[in-house]
Amino acid sequence: MTPKQAIAFVKANGVVLESGRGAVPSLAEAIAGAPIRGSWWAHPKANTIFLCSRAIRESADVLVCRLVGGKVTYVYRHLWPALVRLARRFDADRLAVIEEVHTPSGRHEVNVTKFLEWVPKEVKEAAAGLTDEEATSLLPVAPTTSPRRRKRPSPKRRHNG
Repeated sequence: MTPKQAIAFVKANGVVLESGRGAVPSLAEAIAGAPIRGSWWAHPKANTIFLCSRAIRESADVLVCRLVGGKVTYVYRHLWPALVRLARRFDADRLAVIEEVHTPSGRHEVNVTKFLEWVPKEVKEAAAGLTDEEATSLLPVAPTTSPRRRKRPSPKRRHNG
């Protein structure tokens, strides 16, 4: 698989895990051609997996977040309106954009852009034009939480003494 084919794979599937197993396809396993035991870094196709994953992460058409099971997940642009429409049904941290960066000291850090801070205006507008049912039918993953409800304040306790 080439980096261009990897981006096409994400586009065709809509939601893809970078690696691991879940309710959606895995890029690493698609490149390997079979399930991977252990870390994909030890796989003979690790270099290809790395190059393809970096190309996807750099694509302006792919959201990189932790949507599925808290794992690195790619969501192609055509599904962003559905994701935004149903955002209240997902844990907010699952919808935050993640970006790995190398610090001058050589360490890896993850920059996080909170949900709604990354959402383009045209995506918000498209989301407003969808019903929940339409959005649900477009997404290949179920929400990770139930719709948020207002929490009741806990009763105040009195201390005697």
